[in-house]
Amino acid sequence: MLWGAAAGGFTDAPRDQALKDWEKLSGRTASIFHAYHKGDEPFPTKAEVAMARDAANPRVLLLNWKIAYGSSWAKVAKGEQDARIDRFAARIKTTFPEQFFLVLNHEPENDVIAKAGSGWEAKDFAAMYRHTILRLRAQGVTNVVNVMAYMGNEKWMAQSWWQDLYPGDDVVDWMGLDSYVSAEKGYYHFGMFGDLLDRQPTGGGLGWYDWATAKHASKPIMVAEWGVYHRVGKVTDKAAGFASVLPELKKRPGIKAIVYFDTKRDDQGDRDISIDSTKSSLAAFRTLAADKIFDVKLR
Repeated sequence: MLWGAAAGGFTDAPRDQALKDWEKLSGRTASIFHAYHKGDEPFPTKAEVAMARDAANPRVLLLNWKIAYGSSWAKVAKGEQDARIDRFAARIKTTFPEQFFLVLNHEPENDVIAKAGSGWEAKDFAAMYRHTILRLRAQGVTNVVNVMAYMGNEKWMAQSWWQDLYPGDDVVDWMGLDSYVSAEKGYYHFGMFGDLLDRQPTGGGLGWYDWATAKHASKPIMVAEWGVYHRVGKVTDKAAGFASVLPELKKRPGIKAIVYFDTKRDDQGDRDISIDSTKSSLAAFRTLAADKIFDVKLR
């Protein structure tokens, strides 16, 4: 199983150095380096390429791209950002032949505007995704492994448009999930690792993991973002959450990668998702990281 992380989230720290520091803290070198980009930002960056080509510790890049930044999903699908796609394709073909994971607009549920003509309907996302992947392929890009990364949130899974997000098995290689649990009993999404995999639509239905394995059985699953949090200033031990991971992974053969998202403050500034907010939390995480299930040699 692939083991990875994005570290230094919502800070000015260089992401490559943040990951290296996190690797030392956690006791294991990541096999996946997760980074984020939008619009016309040129990537992979020099730092990302260096991380992928580190002779001692090579890492697979997991790159998020909000391609519709400054535009809309519908406009991308209509070809209005083809020049942006083509520049990316040319850069990949000339500078980065290694295989890497690509996520297009992770967590799209949160960006949907379910209004006809908004350009941000669920069907627009699916069309944007299809158009981008098919154009990259037409441009000769063959080293991209496409990941469809959901939030897997109860309220979004219950929406009538949720099924419309999926762009098709022919353009999706891996199913992805970005989901978190709270260590604070009684706080939002309190639970263990299995809880973030099993969230069901409000009103009932298959949990996310069961849905993914039933509807898209041929697709490997990546927990592309996960973490255990407590509110800033409400320090709570995360050890139980970290200790719950391995038993769940052994029951979930569909999962082939897990990628932690580490930050002292989330985008709202109120949640601490770091692995070392308490000594016992860090000890439990280091025990998890040391497991041989993550002993993967990249080729």
